[in-house]
Amino acid sequence: MRALQTKVREYYSGTLQRHGPTPLGVDWPNVLSQYLRFVQLLKLCRFGKPFSLNDFGCGYGALLEFLAMRHGDAAVTYRGIDISPAMIAAARARWAANKRAVFAEGSQCGALADYSLASGTLNVRLGHPVAEWEAYIEAILTDLEASSRIGFAVNFMLPRDEAPAEAGLYRTAPERWTPLCERFGRVELITGYGLREFTLLVRKTPPATARSGTGSRKAARRSPR
Repeated sequence: MRALQTKVREYYSGTLQRHGPTPLGVDWPNVLSQYLRFVQLLKLCRFGKPFSLNDFGCGYGALLEFLAMRHGDAAVTYRGIDISPAMIAAARARWAANKRAVFAEGSQCGALADYSLASGTLNVRLGHPVAEWEAYIEAILTDLEASSRIGFAVNFMLPRDEAPAEAGLYRTAPERWTPLCERFGRVELITGYGLREFTLLVRKTPPATARSGTGSRKAARRSPR
């Protein structure tokens, strides 16, 4: 796993060096497709009240640009996490004036938030065997669940009809990952938004109220002093 993470770190540090803090710098073709993915992922969040957000694989913090444009009045406490130290340095420089945003280098979220999102971080396989990459994905999904109070959201690329799989990319059907996510909570599948991919929104099941505690309080009120 460590060798895989090193390769991912080097890959994204390289794209940033070549293209700068732009969509190409985080391996997206253009800003429109980047923002379209953000629209789907943020369907998880309730913008009517303040919330905290983990942006796993944040790159240079493009999600903050989108939030300012689309949800400028929302009170969002943002934490960006990226495996590439170069990405984190670029994000900190770009968003130094944003007091609600912090950035951390790492391969896990590292802090609890209301929601956690990961856009595109699971799709660039870099030639690793599928089984190894899927173990990496499962570790990330497990961490996203553990780092989220309310829920998390991720996206994946769909297979291409009758086309061989690309060694550098990971494509999958929703059925591969929905059973795991259903262990964490209620899963909503989003497709048909103009890209050959899908988004999973996972809303965690709230813990049941402990009836024994309620009963003991009632008993205490009936007890004589």
